[in-house]
Amino acid sequence: MNYLRGFIPWIAYGSLSWAVWQWGALAGLLLGCVLLYADRADGLSPSARILDYGSLVFFAGITVLAFLSPDSGLRAYDGALSSGWLALITLGSTVARRPFTLAIARRKAPPEVWGTPVFLRINYVLSAVWGASFALAAAGQVLVTAYGLGLSALIAIHVSVFVIPWRFTAGYPERAKARFLKKVAERPYVQEARPA
Repeated sequence: MNYLRGFIPWIAYGSLSWAVWQWGALAGLLLGCVLLYADRADGLSPSARILDYGSLVFFAGITVLAFLSPDSGLRAYDGALSSGWLALITLGSTVARRPFTLAIARRKAPPEVWGTPVFLRINYVLSAVWGASFALAAAGQVLVTAYGLGLSALIAIHVSVFVIPWRFTAGYPERAKARFLKKVAERPYVQEARPA
């Protein structure tokens, strides 16, 4: 559930915006502020809150747009916009060498593993999977909206964009650790040469 915590504003926005765009955007903004405040109270550094800050930027912008221009043509593409923005945050955090999943993983893992190569690799892979999922969802949502394929198709994409990477995230870290430990165990013992 830790991975879904940072997405609570997005889930609220997705749940409400189809009916009341303005209030869905405002709910996302307010929940984003609450989560950012809670993370700050927990002592997380700003660099560990990439998702929180990125979410606030999106929700501040979409809230202003939704209230100033409630009939904007962008409303039809709000799902694609939100998925695209999440793709930018998640893939951008990976490119910036600060995978957004690090903040989430550090809540569960002991500090002594935070700098290990296997811990970092797991988080790069997880962030890339989430980012790819959001990018594919944005493209799918644009197509569904452009071709008028209906609300059911949009809902299926919205649900899939979280369920698929969440399921991957639930099992991948343990599999990656097991592979790493197996490799370490299979390495031949190399005795250091001693000077004569």
